[in-house]
Amino acid sequence: MLSKRVTEIMPAGPVKRRILICGGGNGAHCLSALAASRENLDVNVLTLFQDEAERWTKLLEDNDLKISVTYNDSTESEILSKPSIITKDPAKAVEGVDIVFLVVPAFAHAQYFTTITPYLQPNTLIVGLPGQAGFEFQCRSMLGKKARTCTIASLESLPWACRILEFGKHVQILGFKESLGMSFLTGSECNLLFPVVETVQEVLGEKPHIQVIENYIAVNLMAKSIIHPPLLYGKWGDWDGTPVPEKPLFYQGVDEIQAELLSKVSDEVLATAKELAKLRNGCDMSEVIHIFDWYKIYYKDQVADKSSLMMAMRTNKAYDGLVHPMTPTEDGKFVPDFNYRYTSEDVPFGLVVMKGIAEIAGVETPTIDKIIAWAQTKLDKEYIVGSKLTGKDIASARAPQSYGLHTIDELFNM
Repeated sequence: MLSKRVTEIMPAGPVKRRILICGGGNGAHCLSALAASRENLDVNVLTLFQDEAERWTKLLEDNDLKISVTYNDSTESEILSKPSIITKDPAKAVEGVDIVFLVVPAFAHAQYFTTITPYLQPNTLIVGLPGQAGFEFQCRSMLGKKARTCTIASLESLPWACRILEFGKHVQILGFKESLGMSFLTGSECNLLFPVVETVQEVLGEKPHIQVIENYIAVNLMAKSIIHPPLLYGKWGDWDGTPVPEKPLFYQGVDEIQAELLSKVSDEVLATAKELAKLRNGCDMSEVIHIFDWYKIYYKDQVADKSSLMMAMRTNKAYDGLVHPMTPTEDGKFVPDFNYRYTSEDVPFGLVVMKGIAEIAGVETPTIDKIIAWAQTKLDKEYIVGSKLTGKDIASARAPQSYGLHTIDELFNM
């Protein structure tokens, strides 16, 4: 049985702490570099992808990991640091660790849960950075009895826009979010020896400021996996298969149709939150806000034109140059890559989860339904049939129904 604990009163203190960062992509590079630069942290890295750990270790034998930072005021700096170990061996990676950060795509969470669970010690904090929708459902299920002795935390998105410039050696931060929502569930037998919020904040640094969310369902509805599928559907929903001459801008190329689709999805998520607050005797869902409001708050220094959702996305400097996921053709043109994480992750571990929560709340979601129905044809999956999550592949998604949760009480009393 997991219980919610929100208020922390213990000071963070100067204790030398060993943390584990799972992953080898953009976010894991970034967090590894930042965390390793903190004097009170030792950083282990676990990456399970092919020979990534071996290659990364070799690259850092005679070099530091460099992070080039562009702050929100346009000033720049460079930070040099180095993790203690980078390994593929979970026993070595988990040894002495009391905080685990999963900084991998949601589809990889299951692999990492399976790998590290045998080695997890009681009173461990597990942090999804980001958790993405359904993180708590899956984590609790895969940890089994060990879930009682752990605290499960989920942040709503990555703290920064970042990218690898040179694998294993150089990563770039393009901008920091101002604040970031986080919820956490504390196992009934878990007694952490450190405060959750302050300690995670210490790892991340001054920005973004962590904002504690009253309940984990709100964070699930706040997940930013709602952004990519509507934009893809708006761009490619009527695509006739003809290759295009160049990769179109993703965010900064948003048109009115795409913005309207995203806004309608956000409206449906908001309606779900409001209905849950009503059904659950006024539980606080106030942190679930419209996506346009989110852009104005979380990217307030990066967005030049806040007159509309479309313009907020088009003028967000954190999105400079980011393009649609595309596959080149033999004649040098491009076709959309529907197997990229914007679809393969953000639908089963995003929209399908939100649809599942809405279904439990009794809220209709026609726009979400339409986008899931389109996306599942691209993924060769079946999650939704009509307006119900009764497709044959629903068990492979992270909807609450996939874990036997079908009522309001079951949803809130994990």
